[in-house]
Amino acid sequence: MSFVSTGIAESSSACDRLSTPVETPKRYVVPPGHGRSVRDALTHARVDPGAVAEGRVFVGRKRVLREDEPLREGDVVEIAAALPASADLQVTILARTEDLVAVDKPAGIPTIPDHAGAAHALTALTARALGVNPRRLHPTSRLDRDVSGVVVFALTRAAAARLMDARARGEYERRYVAIATSAPEPARGVWSEAIGRAADPRLRKVGGRDPAPAQTRYAACAHAPGGQTMLSVAPVTGRTHQIRAHAAHVGASLLGDRAYGAPARIVLPSGQVLEPRRIALHALRVVVPGDPGGSPLTLRAPVPRDLRELWSALGGDARSWDLSATCA
Repeated sequence: MSFVSTGIAESSSACDRLSTPVETPKRYVVPPGHGRSVRDALTHARVDPGAVAEGRVFVGRKRVLREDEPLREGDVVEIAAALPASADLQVTILARTEDLVAVDKPAGIPTIPDHAGAAHALTALTARALGVNPRRLHPTSRLDRDVSGVVVFALTRAAAARLMDARARGEYERRYVAIATSAPEPARGVWSEAIGRAADPRLRKVGGRDPAPAQTRYAACAHAPGGQTMLSVAPVTGRTHQIRAHAAHVGASLLGDRAYGAPARIVLPSGQVLEPRRIALHALRVVVPGDPGGSPLTLRAPVPRDLRELWSALGGDARSWDLSATCA
């Protein structure tokens, strides 16, 4: 087995560049006599046809692949906001073997293409760094847009199947560190409530519609003077938004996670106002099987500077980060 480590870098620049769209989303309803193709709709909506190649154009929930795709009167064309150019964005390759690659995902970009397009997604950026077709990359787990940390891609279908089997056997270990708005009770344990869909179909909720079993191990590792708590978290299952939904359910929403009840701002006793720009959740370590019969691979991504600075601004002890890697 070959194993290449290419170093680790800490940077919030990618997140900063992606935090604000350069234009607003647009919605266009095809009126009578205004053309019958996507290209016509984009022309009338004053949108650059290049939005199709960027993967930002949808008819209903279907992504448009060609400018000449036909439309019907009354069709709703949605054009997602463009993000800053991704040409200068880079990802840090943590390690690569013959059939796996691990990268350090910054907060602010999706793991796979979303409504904002494909060029800025982690899959595309990683493929560009490796010089391969993005279709070769199979994400074996996904991090939400505003979550950072280790993501492992399989480079072959056989490797993807191997890691999927490992997850089913409990041999795909993930360790996260988070900053919660408050301390959970008890301070250590397992959240085992089933998670289903919330009223907003994009979100999840304990006891929501069509619930599925979910388990998350957690431990409170340190506390800031205002009650904010550093958590070490290890999901056993892999439900959508699992950590975020479980934490919110016990009244310990993660800082920056407004969708799950976290406040938009924190006012410190000094009067300083903190407004977290991302969810305070980071995939710190992943352990996966290596080549068949080989030793497991342990992959680590350093805690980003913005989370360290947030914890320090809250009055937390910087030494807590070392503890968080092992306290769960």
